[in-house]
Amino acid sequence: MSVSDKRIYLASRSPRRRELLKQIGVPFEVLLLREDLRRGADVDEAPLADESPGVYALRLATAKAAAAVRQIAQRGLPQKPVLAADTTVVFEDAVIGKPEDAEHAARILRTLSGREHQVLTAVALALRDQVETQISVSSVWFRELKENEIRRYITSGEPLDKAGAYAIQGRAAAFVTRMAGSYSGVMGLPLAETAELLARFDIPVV
Repeated sequence: MSVSDKRIYLASRSPRRRELLKQIGVPFEVLLLREDLRRGADVDEAPLADESPGVYALRLATAKAAAAVRQIAQRGLPQKPVLAADTTVVFEDAVIGKPEDAEHAARILRTLSGREHQVLTAVALALRDQVETQISVSSVWFRELKENEIRRYITSGEPLDKAGAYAIQGRAAAFVTRMAGSYSGVMGLPLAETAELLARFDIPVV
């Protein structure tokens, strides 16, 4: 690819991932995957039996990238690398997904209150048959949360479409006492690992 062709596809609806790619100067076009299981989702995000959280996150990121590659071929779109990611929150080796409703969000936040959890974000970059992956693992510690804080946070609407029922870059920053790892990874796209993948496809960053 020439320098003028360095645009990639982003197979994600996440505004955080869009912001993070812009932050490192990577031009992209959004390529949306179907996420509604009732209408035939492109990727089934249900964990497999005895699947470790890391394997789960990598499998989903890779599956999303593969689905996007198929969509590019089916639609006859220009061939460019496609970036996909999956963020998984883990507490005591169990995957905590996105909350189903407000009460589920409250239960998740009560579980994380005063404790440490992990955030895994797997990234896959694919072009035709070539697929490269990376994974970021971070630890996050929450202070003890009061019930009225949890309720106010849920009322804001912020946690309802987030893995682990919170957004570290949003109001939930007030919950975090410390973290170890990648802040951008906890947001949804670890930039150091993403830059390494992009370099393998000769895509410049920053």
